[in-house]
Amino acid sequence: MRLFKSKNNDNIFNALKKTRHSILSDIPSLFRSSNLKNYDWNELEDILISADLGTSTTKQIITQLKTKISENTLTDSEQIVPLIKTIFSDILNINSPNWAMDFQHTPKVILMVGINGVGKTTAIGKIASLYTDIGKTVIAGAGDTYRAAAIEQLQSWGQTSGFQVISHNQGSDSSAVAFDTISTAQSKNTDVVLIDTAGRLHDNSNLMQELQKIHRVSQKAIGKNNIHVLLTLDATTGQNGLLQAESFNKIVPCDGIFLSKLDGSSKGGIVLPIYSDLNIPICFVGTGEQKDDISLFDSPSFIQGLIA
Repeated sequence: MRLFKSKNNDNIFNALKKTRHSILSDIPSLFRSSNLKNYDWNELEDILISADLGTSTTKQIITQLKTKISENTLTDSEQIVPLIKTIFSDILNINSPNWAMDFQHTPKVILMVGINGVGKTTAIGKIASLYTDIGKTVIAGAGDTYRAAAIEQLQSWGQTSGFQVISHNQGSDSSAVAFDTISTAQSKNTDVVLIDTAGRLHDNSNLMQELQKIHRVSQKAIGKNNIHVLLTLDATTGQNGLLQAESFNKIVPCDGIFLSKLDGSSKGGIVLPIYSDLNIPICFVGTGEQKDDISLFDSPSFIQGLIA
């Protein structure tokens, strides 16, 4: 377990390389002088917004930082970066998830949602691989019955990561797939059920209503305590991801986020407004292309990865 945690945290640190080197590496140099001038604050604001922390979260951080400096009468510039890290930590501890590794209620059913192209099916394969590696049994439901080759893609992941896939014909009712998958998992005493859903635009009311139906059917099949909605967001989309999360959360309350493609983005700061604006925890992050390139979100490793 210690080896798993070490690798997990290293993956997060390495995935944030682009954000750390291209943007946030400038922060320590801003405060080398003990005289904190106004232009330092303006530049810090520009840096944080460029890293996709967003306007409201950036203002919150700067306000808190000024308050802490004043309260502690700090004059040593070397104390500023640790203060920023403390503020980041406070934001990320608003709603720390524990359900992702909680197997008290089984089967644990995870309903994967998100728009087209964010890597939902790949996220399922990676999550399944993580769970099977720690000895849990997994069944997946091919609920994306609209996209061409979506079923085959999930079946390919099943062969690679060692989990069963329940599927119907293309174009069939996605909620029926969810029901059958959950029923199969119950009969086999399976630990985890991962249900894929069709990628849908967050502003398409018909598709969002269908998602509500899948959620309802799943709850009836297994009960509310066993159902978790996991929203997949592409880290490279930055602030647009917040709009997606807000829209999905109104239709089916999201219990967590799988943040995909973190390694390909210089916008890793998007994690902070996801917490501060939406109060939705990050559960998993995608840290590369391979099936093992997934990490459980760890806030200390994330903060260290942002500002080393």
